[in-house]
Amino acid sequence: MVAGAMVLAPSSQAAVPAPSARTLVGTSPQWAAASADKGATPSSEQLTARVYLAGQDPAGLAAYAKAVSTAGTAQYDRFLTPAQVQQRFGATPAQIAAVHAWATGAGLQIAGSSAHYVDVHGTAAAVNRAFGTHLHEYAVQGELRQAPSSDAVLPASVASAILGVTGLSQNAPRNRPQSISVNASEAQTAAGTAKPKPKPGLPTVATCSDYWGQKTVSGAPRGYTAKTSFDQCSFTPAQLRKAYGVTASGLTGKGARVAIVDAYGSSTMLADANRFATAHGDRAFRKGQYTEVVDPAAWTRTGPKDGCGGAAGWAGEESLDVEMVHGMAPDADVVYVGANSCSDQDLLAALSTIVDKHLADVVSNSWSGLMHSTSGDETPAQVAAYEQIFQQGAVEGIGFDFSSGDCGDESPAAAATGTNCDPTSTRAQTGFPSSDTWVTDVGGTALAVRNKAGAYGFETDMGTQRSVLSADGKSWTPFPGTFYFGGGGGTSEDFAQPWYQGTVVPSTLSHTLMTGATSKTAQRVTPDVAMNGDLYTSVLVGMSDGAPYSEGGYGGTSVSAPEFSGVQADAIQVRHGRPIGFANPELYERFGSKSFTDVVNHTLGKGKQPLNAVADLGVVSGSLRIRLVAFGRDYGLAATKGFDNATGVGSPTEAYLNSFR
Repeated sequence: MVAGAMVLAPSSQAAVPAPSARTLVGTSPQWAAASADKGATPSSEQLTARVYLAGQDPAGLAAYAKAVSTAGTAQYDRFLTPAQVQQRFGATPAQIAAVHAWATGAGLQIAGSSAHYVDVHGTAAAVNRAFGTHLHEYAVQGELRQAPSSDAVLPASVASAILGVTGLSQNAPRNRPQSISVNASEAQTAAGTAKPKPKPGLPTVATCSDYWGQKTVSGAPRGYTAKTSFDQCSFTPAQLRKAYGVTASGLTGKGARVAIVDAYGSSTMLADANRFATAHGDRAFRKGQYTEVVDPAAWTRTGPKDGCGGAAGWAGEESLDVEMVHGMAPDADVVYVGANSCSDQDLLAALSTIVDKHLADVVSNSWSGLMHSTSGDETPAQVAAYEQIFQQGAVEGIGFDFSSGDCGDESPAAAATGTNCDPTSTRAQTGFPSSDTWVTDVGGTALAVRNKAGAYGFETDMGTQRSVLSADGKSWTPFPGTFYFGGGGGTSEDFAQPWYQGTVVPSTLSHTLMTGATSKTAQRVTPDVAMNGDLYTSVLVGMSDGAPYSEGGYGGTSVSAPEFSGVQADAIQVRHGRPIGFANPELYERFGSKSFTDVVNHTLGKGKQPLNAVADLGVVSGSLRIRLVAFGRDYGLAATKGFDNATGVGSPTEAYLNSFR
């Protein structure tokens, strides 16, 4: 019988499709081009691939995830346990046995397994037999990479049991922390930059304002406006709680559990977090309130050229995330789950641990990558594997918050001057997993407070244009400045508009791709919600991790994501510990109400002046580093009235928390 033909049935029965082979689209990456082909991989070469299991009812899992998250359905708020999820939707023993038989029959060995995947190991010859393809070596960006010369094909016996396969091609890891310290951003741009000389009226020590407009600048060249203030000092958690209504609500996250996922782990995290909290008037973690799931013996890609940065490269991110969640929800339980590297495979494993053991109600993720990169596009298999975890989380009552990115529309043009951009981006685009349908994408704002306690002043979208004070102290270079830092967002070319956005997102946004092309179908637009994250409205972070303990300012949507996860923990307290789960339907249902501040950039438009500040970044070799910063200057994105692609539905208020009462 021809594969894919219909089996003829008696007229009283419905026709049943015959099992057929299945091509795994995207397993042969775009960079595996004939022009770069350097020949077949030696047949004896060994490799390991990960086969993700589809489960017995993937469509049913997605349907239940939607229903349990949407008010008005029969399943709304009826969360399942991990055991119930496995029983109803997980892979069956028969499916797993079929996958094992297929792999071993082709000459592969079973190298490991979980409820979500089976790892297979063997020679290139065995891989070629199993997946109906041929592994070759390709010259890519100055190195040889292995990949299938054509998309892999699954036989009919296992086609429906397998979600996708990864590991057949050697893609470089692309997930990065979405934060940066003020000092690190200066280090990236300080080389070869002459330090300005102090002038009469300029301070000789680092200066900042306790609140917006407290200290005005004298002795500096005239900038964007005649009256320019010193930038605000880095915020403490107490100020952020005050600004976003957490203090007024009286909530502390009691009864909620928040997981934080980053790569690797700091050996001093608990001590650092406790020292930071008590130094700023907050409570240290009580015994057992903070736990960790880390395995240093299993860490990989730890070298300087391995693409992940090792534990040291993620230590600042981890400190920021833990201290921010604890700061916004001081009584919530916090579990840090450290992935063994920054690869998708290892980050997915960390997320799987959380849903399989139901370790938390909310998961904060301050990392993301790109869908389209010179290193290769995100594969359908990888996307499907992430979505399976997100959907399982939704069914169990677990929500996933992701930071939207720090490079505006992520275009190569933004990356040309942006300080925390991925230079491998091929076009304007949204990040991943941050733009996935099943996660809450948290964008950034620049927050101004009215007093030292943190009373809310105003917000604009996270996006700064920056100039440097010249060596003679007489001008700003360049003027009016270049894009430096901005929150992520935009219209995804990869994900269709989800059900919760249809009545809220303007059609002009959902049908206009970031490249300027028009989409016939409505697409997902991000971010969903936003909170403070601009580098020049930074937050204070304390850390040591092998060095003397110190505190410094950090910015990025890596700040925004754990801020919002903390707010969600406070909302869960209102529900007496009952989880919210996948939050997006709840967010969009509250759009336009007092639950959110509609963040609007009032500096845009003809004749409008940008908000600006002077950032005095300290004395170096007897000279000041001084920057003129204009806020509300994101690249390719803008905060406008109503839902927008820079701040989504807006930033949460006390009314948002009270809406769950």
